[in-house]
Amino acid sequence: MVEDKQKICDLLIPVLREMNGFRHILRLEYWGDRGLVYIIFAAGAQIPVDAGKTSAEMIRNIVKIR
Repeated sequence: MVEDKQKICDLLIPVLREMNGFRHILRLEYWGDRGLVYIIFAAGAQIPVDAGKTSAEMIRNIVKIR
């Protein structure tokens, strides 16, 4: 089964909003061709994060920025 990383990002947003440092997150954009996830906040900040090889690694990389 191929992991749908964008779907996982979409499902992760409500969880992140419950965490300090992510309360004002607007969206997560997965860019497979770049191997990145862009974390986009309401204030306009965009933080690129390594998407990793697996979804679990991607989630760890997202959470550890805060």
